[in-house]
Amino acid sequence: MPSDATASASTPSSAAPFWVSLALPPLALLGALQGGWTVILLPLVTWYLFSGLDLAIGRNTENADPLTPLHALRWHTAITLIWAPVQFVMLFWLLWYVPRADHLGTAECLALFFGVGVITGTVGINYSHELMHQRSRVERWMADLLLAMVLYSHFRSEHLLVHHRWVGTPRDAVTARYDEGFYRFFPRVLLQSLVSAFRAEADMLARKKQHWANPANPFCRYLILQAFMIGLALTLSGWVGLGLFALQAFTAVWQLELVNYIEHYGLTRRRLENGHYEPVRPHHSWNSDQRASNWLLINLQRHSDHHFKPDRRFPVLQTYPGDEAPQLPFGYPVMTMAAMVPPLWRRIMHPRVQAWRRRHYPDIDDWTAYADT
Repeated sequence: MPSDATASASTPSSAAPFWVSLALPPLALLGALQGGWTVILLPLVTWYLFSGLDLAIGRNTENADPLTPLHALRWHTAITLIWAPVQFVMLFWLLWYVPRADHLGTAECLALFFGVGVITGTVGINYSHELMHQRSRVERWMADLLLAMVLYSHFRSEHLLVHHRWVGTPRDAVTARYDEGFYRFFPRVLLQSLVSAFRAEADMLARKKQHWANPANPFCRYLILQAFMIGLALTLSGWVGLGLFALQAFTAVWQLELVNYIEHYGLTRRRLENGHYEPVRPHHSWNSDQRASNWLLINLQRHSDHHFKPDRRFPVLQTYPGDEAPQLPFGYPVMTMAAMVPPLWRRIMHPRVQAWRRRHYPDIDDWTAYADT
């Protein structure tokens, strides 16, 4: 007999809240057809509406059975599979239509594609993150397509080969250092993550006695897919189309790296006497169990469990109490907005990082040795 958690996870109603992302493409369509103030609906809903819903609905501290079989999660996994074609049609229809729409001014076009980038980052890259962790070739291809639409294909290599292995150490570019503001973090991570991703793939090929230019290098596929997306944007609307495509891609990457910034800010793994680092534990990632924003982000905010058990699919990610994992005071929408204001960010987060240090590493008095981690 299945447990109650398994039985409830197998119903469409348990998965339905996670399908809320499908409400966003119609808002993009509305903005394109109506213009005016409707072009800013996407960021308004994604950031502010879900922040308000978190405040109204509160937290979800329940955990699904982590042993729930895959077939019982089919309604959950379906949304991540259908999003890539939905996003592709939305993005490239807009790239065809908007430059030809006489009722849209330049500012409206820019605002609309900024909003499109908010959802190709908040939803598209996030869904690609879920998909790239799976063994299915179809799911991994969906991840590659989503990342190619925002010109950030190397994220898959960087995330799987570097970030999960080296999180909380100097070798992980994506771990934000204590007292590192986002405006310093962002340009650093753009360069370093690309370099570390390429080096990781080249090193894997070298261990097989193959050259980095071997077609087996995923970077070959990344380049082809991204070239296709760029070529399609140019074909549909010329340089204007390419410019709007680039705007949404940059916005999407900015959204991703804002999230990366907050997920491990100031958290480090202990250096052991043998020069290695302690294993990753739930307390090496910031946790947030806000209900509504986790619907939109398919439980990404249960990040402590994701790094502890990377193979778990999003419906069965666990949340932890404060004595096991550090807690963000708000969901990602609020926290990413705070990260854009460094003095506010430091005021919110520095006391929490210091409390985390006292709780988990009371024996460490001098943290200068960890200043770069």
